[in-house]
Amino acid sequence: MLNHSILDLIGNTPLVASRTLVANKDVKLLFKLEGNNPGGSVKDRPALNMIRSAMERKEIDQNTRLIEATSGNTGIALAMIAGIFKLNIELVMPENSTKERVQTMRAYGAKVTLTDASEGIEGSRDYADLKVQNEGFVMLNQFSNNDNWRAHYKTTGPEIWNDSDKKVTHFVSAMGTTGTIMGVSTYLKEKNPSIQIIGAQPTDDSRIPGIRKWPEAYLPKIFDRSKVDRIIEVSEQEAREMSLRLAKDEGVFSGMSSGGSVATALKIANEIDSGVVVCIICDRGDRYLSSDLFESAGS
Repeated sequence: MLNHSILDLIGNTPLVASRTLVANKDVKLLFKLEGNNPGGSVKDRPALNMIRSAMERKEIDQNTRLIEATSGNTGIALAMIAGIFKLNIELVMPENSTKERVQTMRAYGAKVTLTDASEGIEGSRDYADLKVQNEGFVMLNQFSNNDNWRAHYKTTGPEIWNDSDKKVTHFVSAMGTTGTIMGVSTYLKEKNPSIQIIGAQPTDDSRIPGIRKWPEAYLPKIFDRSKVDRIIEVSEQEAREMSLRLAKDEGVFSGMSSGGSVATALKIANEIDSGVVVCIICDRGDRYLSSDLFESAGS
């Protein structure tokens, strides 16, 4: 059809099989390529659902001053979708965020505010909270907004179930806001309670953009530990090495959080005798080119 909106292209991303990572022919490792969304990441799904649902409930309109703290992908998605709906939005990020992310948000028309890098995303969240409390801003708040995980319950979960021919046995996701793992888990467990849900968290000494081990005070309110069967820690080195390996051997160009997700999924794949392991490829690698992630590529 010729009358599609860009918003109609969010979701229905490909599910493709790994060609090189798993030796056991009875185990399939499948990549859910969320970088194929128009905004380039899995965050297009919750961004659309949060904005559209808030507008339908008449909680926001074109006179609302929106603000959101983000490590990057959610901000890009919100900037894109807010621009389409002519909404005003300010996005708050740590100042060490890659310039590709900052420039992309600004290209979509958003105001971008950078906070002290030493305070991390927690500092960005605190800044946004103060603007809401003192200056009349409205926050969608991806960390406590049920429309975040419901986006994945409505779309990502059913896509994985159907595109794996209902054979998925394990689902692996990096955990940031935890919206993806909460929504997909809720859906898949309804279809087959024996499906194992595995979350990837960074080790204590690792910094992996998009994956967090939150301090208790900042733990996302949408997170329900009972919906995750197992949490596996992944190191920054493992995530970096897998990001390079994915690009070189699989043709999957993605960021470090995706590398962490796949490294975790591979641990599961190597533990089981048979099964179908699905993992999320969160975004595209081109928004990390100004970082050092791919500096050793080709060496």
